[in-house]
Amino acid sequence: MKTLIRTAATVAALATAAVACTSTSADTPPKPRVSSLGAIRLVAYTGCDDLLSGLREHAAQRVTPYGFDNVLPFAAVEDSARSVTANAKTGTPEHSTTNVHEAGVDEPDVVKTDGNRVITVKDGVLRIIDTATRKVTGSLKLTEGESGPGVPADLLVSGDRALVLMRGGDIMYKRMASFAPPGDTRYVLVDLSGKPKVLSTIKPQGSYVDARMVGSTVRLVTRSQPDIAFPEFKDDVSEAERVKRNQAAVRQAPADAWLPKIEITDASGTVKKDSVKCERISHPDDYTGTSLLTVHTIDLAQGVTAAGTDPIGLAADGDIVYGTGSSLYVASNPRWWMPVVISEPAVETPATTPSSGDAAPAVEPTPTSPPLSGSPTAGPSSAEPTAATPSEPGAEPTPTVPPEETEVHRFDIGSPGAPSYVASGKVPGRLLNQYSLSEYDGHLRVATTLTSPDGKNSSSAVYVLKADTMARTGEVGGLGEGERIYSVRFIGPVGYCVTFKQVDPLYTLDLRDPAAPKVTGELKITGYSAYLHPGAEGRLIGIGQEASEKGRTLGTQVSLFDVRDPAAPRRLSQLFQKDSGSAAEWDPHAFLYWPKTGLAVIPLTQQTESGGLVLKIDDSGVTKLGMIKHPGKDEYQAGIERALVIGDSIWTLSYDGFQVNDAATLAQQAWIPLR
Repeated sequence: MKTLIRTAATVAALATAAVACTSTSADTPPKPRVSSLGAIRLVAYTGCDDLLSGLREHAAQRVTPYGFDNVLPFAAVEDSARSVTANAKTGTPEHSTTNVHEAGVDEPDVVKTDGNRVITVKDGVLRIIDTATRKVTGSLKLTEGESGPGVPADLLVSGDRALVLMRGGDIMYKRMASFAPPGDTRYVLVDLSGKPKVLSTIKPQGSYVDARMVGSTVRLVTRSQPDIAFPEFKDDVSEAERVKRNQAAVRQAPADAWLPKIEITDASGTVKKDSVKCERISHPDDYTGTSLLTVHTIDLAQGVTAAGTDPIGLAADGDIVYGTGSSLYVASNPRWWMPVVISEPAVETPATTPSSGDAAPAVEPTPTSPPLSGSPTAGPSSAEPTAATPSEPGAEPTPTVPPEETEVHRFDIGSPGAPSYVASGKVPGRLLNQYSLSEYDGHLRVATTLTSPDGKNSSSAVYVLKADTMARTGEVGGLGEGERIYSVRFIGPVGYCVTFKQVDPLYTLDLRDPAAPKVTGELKITGYSAYLHPGAEGRLIGIGQEASEKGRTLGTQVSLFDVRDPAAPRRLSQLFQKDSGSAAEWDPHAFLYWPKTGLAVIPLTQQTESGGLVLKIDDSGVTKLGMIKHPGKDEYQAGIERALVIGDSIWTLSYDGFQVNDAATLAQQAWIPLR
């Protein structure tokens, strides 16, 4: 008898992507299978004994000969939009702000402004720039030694307080939470009222996932794995024996191995050490025990109080965060996997009786989808692959593919202090990014792509879940047969979904009746929109790629759609830049749209130059106004990362510094070096 166990395999993700990019065979490919999924009950542990028993047994089932069956992320980006608003405060210039998914819910970014100052963090250094004098008026080094260059970090700012979110690790992996080395995650609270100074530093155990701020209150999501030392083996030890000994190590681990540690250092250097309490950790009915999510709460107006960050935990995995004014959602996409054959039987079932939810039900084979912008994180799925019974002696076992399901957990953040758990649910398929989620009128809309086991067929759907129970209310499927989702945008009771393989169907969805969502219109054009942004009334802006009729991408395109008639969406205008790409396709934080004048700026990289493409988008079309270029020796240094409107000027950020240009003429007004 042989046993199949999953292990890390980037090659599996690459193979899946290659299959997805080729045309389907003449044979009819299998359809994606949809399992019956509903709400998942969240259960709190009664104490440390209950927690330890459950986590030990669940984690032991996920042990491989090499420890826990972690999976290397293929790609991970945080897709968050940039909205623009005007500050009505007297004496403060009108200015854009971080364009967020939901109004009133701020998202971390590399630069923030309140109109009077620009705050940015780069290479471990926080800098404050006065917008009137256009001079750096304060700086603060947040890293030790030579570790600053390449350290990824983002900001949240409220009044005279900034929270710097530092991940550690290489800059190219800044969106890959699982790549941040343990101990390198830090949350630094900085006072901006005078010369910037550190008020406190929080070092959580685990990797930073994401954060959201409502008012001055920040909720931070951190992901950790149990701290268990597995035995070392000689080469002659069989894999089955390794599994047995590793399981024994898990079953002997103390509760402390799972409880995330927190270290808080105040301005005087005094260190307070704490951990998440057993009774503040919950779990779904079905969970792995190899990953734990911690939600920290910090009110920037009050700073880190005696209660610390008031953490709560959930025995679950997560890689995508979406927030509203009253809810925080953490979702976990399916993982990449590859079967490994072990020639000896696994260990026997332990004598102890596992707690409820221990045994995973049998599942139908479902696929692993092509890599999307949502980040698949390390950690096992809820169902372990098993070996099928051979039909005759010597027959090889057939792997059962883990179900391609997305788990979504909801927390109530409507009251001050720590969030409270509400409910959790599952839907088939994989999310693209946080824009695949949208809460409206007591319901959560979830857009996913489900791919067949052989990777040759896929289809997308939108599911509607009741927010208070996460039970499924309605669904509409059949979007983009053979394609996958490239962008989603929900605007009130209407949804827009773009799928792509060779042509770009833009679907309009009527979501007014949660029990009966429906497709109302479809527009087929070449290319695709990777990001959708609300324009003027009845208008939708798309940023993406033009493509040939065979699906070959040709360069950046900006589209303006007329969506006033849901049954007949149409494209009014298209601007095409041949042989180019824009970071706004995968990181909408890089997209600036100023509704007052219709000004828009996107980073653009071409074969010969890089810069900020400046556009005017009005009710009837998209017009190119020019390019803003920064000094630099190469495209990386001169490439535009962000754009802001402050007063009558456009501020653009690149690796080397800020440039200020007149918003009307694009004439350069100032250069502010950051290196």
